Amino acid sequence: MGEEREDTQRLKKIAAAAYDYENDPRWADYWANVLIPPHMSSSPDVISHFKQKFYKRYIDPELLVDTMSVSSPSKPMRPSSSSSSRSTSDSAGSTPRTSGAPAASGTSPASSPTNLRWDRQTIQFSVNAWVFLVAVLAILPLVPRHLSNRAYRLSFMGTACSSLYSLYTLYGKPREWNLQGLQVYFRSIVMAKDFIYLIYCVTFVTSHLSLKFALIPILCPALVHVAKFLRRNFRQSSLYRKYLEEPCVWVESNTTTLNILSSHVEIGNGFLLIISLLSWQRNLIQTFVYWQLLKLMYHAPVTSNYHLSVWTKIGRTVHPFIQRWAPFLETPFSAVQRWWLR
Repeated sequence: MGEEREDTQRLKKIAAAAYDYENDPRWADYWANVLIPPHMSSSPDVISHFKQKFYKRYIDPELLVDTMSVSSPSKPMRPSSSSSSRSTSDSAGSTPRTSGAPAASGTSPASSPTNLRWDRQTIQFSVNAWVFLVAVLAILPLVPRHLSNRAYRLSFMGTACSSLYSLYTLYGKPREWNLQGLQVYFRSIVMAKDFIYLIYCVTFVTSHLSLKFALIPILCPALVHVAKFLRRNFRQSSLYRKYLEEPCVWVESNTTTLNILSSHVEIGNGFLLIISLLSWQRNLIQTFVYWQLLKLMYHAPVTSNYHLSVWTKIGRTVHPFIQRWAPFLETPFSAVQRWWLR
């Protein structure tokens, strides 16, 4: 029985090691929320340990996770080896070797999936910090109008580029460039938050109507992303501890509040677009596309809870008014509800 259990666990660990973590969006979120010292984030032992924990949590609860060996904090962890004889230069702080390439002293570590992940995080942080600053510039009332309008469009373009990059890193590209392959690909990303915000940005950046109110749903996620990145990577900096620690902690602890605020603004934008149909800046196609997007936000798991709470409040306010003062609107109101919930 003991040997059977060991064989079963060995097969489970092989399956866990062979699992495609890079194409699982849950792994990116899980790894982004792991708080470990920066010098340990590139260790294969550490990455393998947390991959097993992820696999146990989401794929196979019966997997027994190996304990993580802890090395000295002054230098990065090195992968263990069955061979006990190592050269003196290899044991004195040299970086882990990649397969097929010897480690050279005084050079930076060879490119690996971990370094690539770090590069992705850095790129996303840079774009989101830029979007946050430009969006604040567009909202400030004292900024000249031509500069404010340009910043308004650059904010949406930056968020669209960030969403495209995130979709590419998480889902890759379509395996086949035909109609069936594109349908399969879009079915896999249509409920993703990055895809929703990509359509959101395209809807407003291509419109002549300038709604500064619409910048809030892209400003809040950018702020949360910047705060999380700063907390993970700059917590040892005296500048961060002195000026940025309290704001970053507040942002992370109020992420739900910011998401609720964004959902209120997104729905408010829909009603503003309907009102704009009465002006010379009306755009019927944009209004139709945006309300289709709101319907998608209502049904998508990443945004449904926030939108459901807002629509529930609106229903409690509007429905009694219709029953009392405009009962003739109950039939079209019910038809709209059936379309919305379909």
